[in-house]
Amino acid sequence: MSNPSAPRTQEWTRPLLLGVAMLLVFETLTGLANYLLPFSIPNQVMVLLHTGAGVVLTLPFLVYQWRHWRLYRAQRTSHVSLTGYFAMVATLVLLVSGVVLTVQALAGTRISYAWDVVHLLATAAFLASVLPHVVTLLRRAAHAASGAPVRTGARSFTRRALAGTALLFVLVPLLTVLYRPVELQNALPEDYSLVYGADRPFAPSLARTASGGAYDARSLAGSAGCGTSGCHDQIYQEWNVSAHRYSAMDAAFQKVQSVMGEQNGPESTRYCGGCHDPISLFSGTKNIFTKDLTTLAGYQEGVSCIACHAIKETDTKGNAAYVMTQPSRYMYELHDTVGVPRLLRDFLIRAYPRNHVATLQHTLFKSPEFCAACHKQFIDEEINKVGWVQLQNQFDNWRKSRWNEPGDPAKTIECRECHMPLQSTGDPASGDALDYNRTPGDGKHRSHRFLGANQWMPRVLDLPGGEEHIRLTEQWLRGEIDVPEIADKWRSGPAVALSVRAPASARPGEPLTLSVALTNNKVGHDFPTGPLDIIQAWVEVTVTDQAGRLVFQSGQRDATNFIAPGAFMLKAEPVDQNGNVIDRHNLWEMVGVRYRRALFPGFSDEQQFTFSCPSTSPLSPANARTLRSGMPGDSASPLDRRATLRVPGTRVTELRVHAQLLYRKSDQYLLNFLFGEESGLTSPVTLISEERAVIRVGTND
Repeated sequence: MSNPSAPRTQEWTRPLLLGVAMLLVFETLTGLANYLLPFSIPNQVMVLLHTGAGVVLTLPFLVYQWRHWRLYRAQRTSHVSLTGYFAMVATLVLLVSGVVLTVQALAGTRISYAWDVVHLLATAAFLASVLPHVVTLLRRAAHAASGAPVRTGARSFTRRALAGTALLFVLVPLLTVLYRPVELQNALPEDYSLVYGADRPFAPSLARTASGGAYDARSLAGSAGCGTSGCHDQIYQEWNVSAHRYSAMDAAFQKVQSVMGEQNGPESTRYCGGCHDPISLFSGTKNIFTKDLTTLAGYQEGVSCIACHAIKETDTKGNAAYVMTQPSRYMYELHDTVGVPRLLRDFLIRAYPRNHVATLQHTLFKSPEFCAACHKQFIDEEINKVGWVQLQNQFDNWRKSRWNEPGDPAKTIECRECHMPLQSTGDPASGDALDYNRTPGDGKHRSHRFLGANQWMPRVLDLPGGEEHIRLTEQWLRGEIDVPEIADKWRSGPAVALSVRAPASARPGEPLTLSVALTNNKVGHDFPTGPLDIIQAWVEVTVTDQAGRLVFQSGQRDATNFIAPGAFMLKAEPVDQNGNVIDRHNLWEMVGVRYRRALFPGFSDEQQFTFSCPSTSPLSPANARTLRSGMPGDSASPLDRRATLRVPGTRVTELRVHAQLLYRKSDQYLLNFLFGEESGLTSPVTLISEERAVIRVGTND
């Protein structure tokens, strides 16, 4: 006579059931650990083991589940069988969603939020069904009427399943110990000078670290990894040629920093480091005996991806008034990874992205206050030995302008909307539910080119993609790049519009006055902005007769690239405490300005030019007249500016006026001082806007 308990006894002892049970318990516990435990190396190891165990589990589970179903399908429906079916379905969903998430993490750029939720909900469903199912079966086995064989088999199964799971968990500490993380040296050099006090290691910059101490340069570097991972390649390529990237590489910055270090001591250059070279600042290389006052990483990356995204607090006082954190990094992220290590690094970030998102994505950098930390500058007694002086201040310009309507985003244009226009993308960081006019699935990211007005340095540094960036910068200044997001808030046309007002007619020999007006139509801050001691925006006016012969000119550049005295120019002339002009960007000596001319947002400025309308008879050179224009230019005295009138020798019937607003990042005097006249370096000039007018010339008959 057959034993009815034999199939049940055999089922408890089958190796297939034991293996499936061990893997299911291990998968459940490691999966819960991934969600509930803090980010760590052991938890990352469990992510890898969880993925590997899930792959191994798939086929055995399908075989076991098929056998199990065939064995018990004929039994009467009960709560035990129902929980079994629920557990089976939940496990199948777990396997399918797990395979999908694994493939996405291996071959894609991110895992799907929807599949991740499905995987999590399936885990909850699995636990809710399998626990009562298994507990009921074990209780039945313990009280089985058929006796000891079933009880023994069930107990043996339980012990072996738990022991096997424990053995699998031994892999976690073992692999954790075998992994060799990069040991960060978060310490200032032994010879580090604390001239501003031990409690202010990075002064006179206002930048601070969350720990109060140094950060290893490697922890804030590695921007290339954002591109080589395949995740943020488009954003990386945009950043790679931006002013943020080359803020420390900037040749002029390097030269000025060197002069500042020689004159005031290397510690003084920390004032610049918070914005231009944060990696070097926080690693302690703005210090005596440090060559070039920068690290290789800082020099190459400037404001790196991590350095920007790891800022967690800012203050609108400026001068790099922010707090930098040091994000926890993933396994192999700081290694010079290739092959399998790089694959593991990228897989972990994609499959286990919560730490990546939590540490590097925050709402602060969506606000103008975030930009204010560096885009607002002052010097005080600690620097100039005299007192507080405001320097460039884009934030307060914007804050007080018509572009800022507090509480009404539909009327406000913020920094990122203008300088980081939306780009179509497949980037995993696309979409934004926090912007008033965006959605999580809009398929766009904000450009990390940060287009502004530096159309010089990409060419000097010969950056890959530099010419394209220069072209875009010039188009940006001319208003040739559309920004649909804010098109209804902006006017069309160039950043600063130019208009010419001239009489319709003039008579020979009589004074002729024309005016050129500039209007800051679209710029959210002063134009020009930045270091106005070196930036130049000026109007070039040319008046010719109907045959193209020169009648009058102002604002032209000579053969050495200096602008002729008398130009209608927007710039500043800061001075030191002795009244000397600050003309070498030696702002550490600045105490004030003797002249400043810039356009506040929405404001206009106008300059008149007066000359004598030419007669029809020629004049000898001795009779050529020179007329004052009365406007400051490049020469030493702002009061002695002259424009030369040249009168053609044939009859003039009309005058053609051509006025252009021109811009360059650096004046020629500074470049000659920094690099020498023999270098041949000159800043490219961009035509921003222009206008023409025709004046009919009558006769005295």
